[in-house]
Order: sequence, then structure tokens, then C-alpha cells
Amino acid sequence: MQACATSAPSARSVDLSASATEARRPILPTMASVTITYYLEVFSSWCAWVEPTWTELKTRYAGRVDFAWKIALMNPADFPVSRAQCDWFYRRSGGTVMHSPFMLNSGWFEAHRKGHYEAPNLVAEAGRDFGINDDRLRLALAHAAVREGQKIGDLALAAAVGAKAVKLDAAKLRRRAESAAVRARVDASTAEFFAHQINQRPAFVLTDAIGDKAVFSGLVRPEPLTATTYGVRPSLLYFSPSPPHSHHAPPSQNRSHRLRQHQRSLLRRLQALRHPPAHCLCRPRVGSRPSQG
Repeated sequence: MQACATSAPSARSVDLSASATEARRPILPTMASVTITYYLEVFSSWCAWVEPTWTELKTRYAGRVDFAWKIALMNPADFPVSRAQCDWFYRRSGGTVMHSPFMLNSGWFEAHRKGHYEAPNLVAEAGRDFGINDDRLRLALAHAAVREGQKIGDLALAAAVGAKAVKLDAAKLRRRAESAAVRARVDASTAEFFAHQINQRPAFVLTDAIGDKAVFSGLVRPEPLTATTYGVRPSLLYFSPSPPHSHHAPPSQNRSHRLRQHQRSLLRRLQALRHPPAHCLCRPRVGSRPSQG
């Protein structure tokens, strides 16, 4: 912020032109859409269950809300230690909680990896460097893992599955997934996820241009997210500036301006009654009877 010192203008030097009035108007923060950031792990079953909610949000708020997804790697200790344990969890989450007509596939599990399944997440992130910023690549990887049971913990297989889904060269996609830059981005987004003081995926963080933030962790239903989005947008509309190239003040300023205009108009009328112009021929004498003709 730059500071400048100016001498106070005299009453005669005050510029009341429209341009000067516009220049003195306080600068309000530029309005931006609400942003919903979705933190995910490709192997997470709860992220698989929340995808219909994510799709519903993007459809409902298309053009009004910005959507982004980021990788939040699970810790190795968060993964099951056997297929039997994984299947038990899938029966509980998919059947008991979600009432899904199908059960997720634990065929992706490999005991020798000891919870290290970073490969498909790196491939999903690497897709951004080829212009793949939507959901196609990561959804193809998740489907291959938890629906088809493919062992995409292997980087070569993950790259092949991803490349086929978005029509990229598998070798190039793999090389990019192995790069230090992609790994740094994944580590950064994972650290960002934990910085929100949460540890459950899926997680959603809603932010706006005036500093509001709402954090949801472990939700799979859309209702809390839609209710919060409806609650955030009115505050943006209230605090947002006028549309670009518009010289109109926000509604609250317009109301105040109209009130001041009305007050000045009344004052001018009162002054005219008390001190009518000298050329006015209809000025009555004090105590005289008004004309009848």
C-alpha cells in the first residue's frame, strides 16, 4: 500500500466533478466466484462415493462457482493391511452406509507396498501439465482401482490407464508423473490439506473473495455444501463493487444518495419560501390577503 501526503483543500478548491467523485469512492474488493476445492485420494472409497455429489455441485452452480480438485495423499498407515480387511470396510461403507447396489473391488491391494500407493495420484496430477484439469483422468484411475480392482499402484499401469482415458502418450505421462515438479505439487497440496486441521477425505473447502471459509471433512452428501454455498453468495453480492465500467454506487450508497438529494431539495424549497427571488411579482405583502383573481 502506498501512502501520500496532501494538503487539505480549501472550500473553494474542492472538485465536485463526476470524475473526481468517482475517484474518491472507496475501492472495494473485486468480486470473484465462490471457490470449492475438493481434496481427494484416488484410492479412497469415500471419494468414490462422493463423486455424484461433486457432479451435482458442478452442475447446479455451473458458471457461478469455481471448482478445483487437489490431491491429498493418504498416509501409508491409513491403508488396509489385507484384502479381507479392505472387503470388510467396503461392505460396511458401501452396503450399510451408502446402500450401494454394488461392492467396491479390493483387487488393487498389494501387501508388499505397505501402504505406498502414490502412483495414480502422481499420474492424475501430471495430467495437468498436458492440459487435463478436469475430472476425466483421475476418475478413470479411481474406476480402474476400486471398481475393476486393477493394481494401479504400479506406475506403469497407472500411466497406461490414464493415458488411454484422455488420449495421451503413456510414456510421456509416466515421465511427467515421475518428475520432481509433480511430486512437489502433490506434497504441497497434501500439506495444504492437513493445514486445514482435517484428516478425512473427501474434504471440501469453500472460500470467497472477502475471506469467508468453510471446511467440510468426510461428507458425502450435497446438502451441507449447497446450504453453505447459498449462505456465502449473498455476502459476496452485498460487499461486491459495481459491475465493470459502471458509475453507479452499490444499493446501500444509492439509497443514502437519494435521501441526501431529497433533503437538499426540501431545504431549497424552504429557502425559496422564506427568501423568494427579487424578480418574483407574486410575492405577497406580510398580512395582505391573497389575490382572488
